[in-house]
Amino acid sequence: MFHQVEKRIADAFAARLKAQFGVDGPVQTEQPKQSSFGELALPAAFQLARSLKKAPKVIAGEVLEAVGKIDGVAAIEIAGNGYLNVRFDRGAFGAAVLAGVQPETTSDAAKIIVEHTNINPNKAAHIGHLRNAILGDTFVRMLRATGSRVEAQNYIDNTGVQVADVVVGFEHLEKKTAAEVRALIADQNVRFDYLCWDLYARTSQYYAEHPEALEWRKDTLHKIEHGEGETAALAHVVADAIVRAHLTTMYRLNIEYDVLPRESEILHLKFWATAFELLKERKAIFFETEGKNKGCWVMPSSAFRTKGDDTPAEDNVDDSKVIVRSNGTVTYVGKDIAYQLWKFGLLGKDFFYHLWHTYPDGHKVWASTTEPQEGAPKFGGGVRVYNVIDSRQSYLQDVVVAGLRALDYQAQADASIHFSYEMVALSPRTCIEMGITLSDEDKKRPYVEVSGRKGLGVKADDLIDTLIAKAYEEVSSRNAEQSEKSRRKAATQIAVGALRYFMLKYTRNSVIAFDFGEALAFTGETGVYVQYATIRTKKILKKFLESGHALPDFAAVLTPEAMARQLENEDCWQSLLDASKMETAIERAVAGGEPSHVARYAFQLAQSFSSFYDKFHVAGEPDPEKQAFLLWLTGYYSEQLERTLGVLGIEVPEYM
Repeated sequence: MFHQVEKRIADAFAARLKAQFGVDGPVQTEQPKQSSFGELALPAAFQLARSLKKAPKVIAGEVLEAVGKIDGVAAIEIAGNGYLNVRFDRGAFGAAVLAGVQPETTSDAAKIIVEHTNINPNKAAHIGHLRNAILGDTFVRMLRATGSRVEAQNYIDNTGVQVADVVVGFEHLEKKTAAEVRALIADQNVRFDYLCWDLYARTSQYYAEHPEALEWRKDTLHKIEHGEGETAALAHVVADAIVRAHLTTMYRLNIEYDVLPRESEILHLKFWATAFELLKERKAIFFETEGKNKGCWVMPSSAFRTKGDDTPAEDNVDDSKVIVRSNGTVTYVGKDIAYQLWKFGLLGKDFFYHLWHTYPDGHKVWASTTEPQEGAPKFGGGVRVYNVIDSRQSYLQDVVVAGLRALDYQAQADASIHFSYEMVALSPRTCIEMGITLSDEDKKRPYVEVSGRKGLGVKADDLIDTLIAKAYEEVSSRNAEQSEKSRRKAATQIAVGALRYFMLKYTRNSVIAFDFGEALAFTGETGVYVQYATIRTKKILKKFLESGHALPDFAAVLTPEAMARQLENEDCWQSLLDASKMETAIERAVAGGEPSHVARYAFQLAQSFSSFYDKFHVAGEPDPEKQAFLLWLTGYYSEQLERTLGVLGIEVPEYM
């Protein structure tokens, strides 16, 4: 509700500034430094002072005189040297919140694509992958909460080096056929993604000790990309099995996808071949005839040159990026350029799709395929694309954008957004709890980095299992009378909430050191604290009903006049404002690309409710009108807390 009134005020002033001064564009609003100054502050006069050559206070007076009455606003005052402070009509605001007035939405919103998770399908997911998936899924939820049409994609690199290395391990180290690997996958006693975790580390170690074995990798990559024989079949079997394991892991964290575009189809449906011809035609890449990249097709560093630099492409080879290797295989970035073109609907080609999986809630996820399938939906064709990829891949993302620019797709290059984030490490205490042996030096570090290539790390499912086990101990100690199934459900919701919140509360450019104790704490900025506050709101209303009372008819009792009376109390007014700012928090988080803002709002809202709960005895309030207001506000807190947690992908347990 706050966001609607804020937008109405900003739009009114924007219209006035355009009519009066010819200034076009959005009007900025701010939070006043003190609540006594009002609900909003507009610094527009300061921004216009230089161009109009007038004092900000004079401009503010002229604008205020001309803007007239704004619905929902009680007063606008000039403060300081030219700020415009806005005071809401409290009764009207409360009545609008009670009535549940919703913002207008458009059903024909252009599609936004968010690509996230993107785990190489060669081994079990690890803790680092969880930050990507949770950030991406939460950003999808944030965008949808603002009314956007969003497609969640999980790109599957099933023809890359990592899959090839596991295939090398099976074929050359384990001497297994595709049929034998299928039997391993079908064996209910084998965690295939865990088995591949160990095999991948073993293969990497073998390469280190026998460098000549890297020829196996080259040969395997070629066969996979060209779909040749038993090797390609084995790669297909491995990758599909690992993808199913990954989706199962992510669903434990309430993460779903719409489509799984696979690299194999990018190759077999000639996506890359089409993009390759476009890149050659536009001279975005060239064939290197000498030096370290001899025999390769490369994109030169000149693709990133600034305006005015007329250096020929061939003269800028020091920092060239290989797009096609000398053996004819295409690099990751080459395939990603083709993929990015498809996302924007620029390739003139589309995948075929088959139903991959139906989640328990009925949502369907589709995967690309080479054969037409009846009844399959269409995907891609977005107007804006967010690629959730860690900050270490910034250079490669720059190359992809450079590829779009070289093809003269400037608008799409501008709409290609690298949604980057920093790595996840572990606190020394958590390493020890997970059974990772640390040196005395590592024990003193603030965090410990892990390496999946070396087999040193924490598998995502192990982390989730440990969190659930710890939460289950706490839940059982507090709720021994509940059934085991019920306690297990609550523990799972608490554990998942703790993990998701921990991954979200830090800004994306912060390195995270995950710690069990911090994540599961009932106090401080944790998901557990926000869940607990939400449960308390529900308990107040439940106890009120269980005591033989009925909830009043809020619409009949809390008229605009009654709302105005109750909201004269500053504590009540500030509580209502706090609870009404969810949409504002989400809008600003989307604009800044920072999910941590929503996590912080959830925590602040939980704090606000705790303060409200301490100040007012809801059930024991003797005045009927005030009690009705307090009951209604408690319910509103409950709704807003649960909705905010929902945007964060966190469920509310029945008890803790």
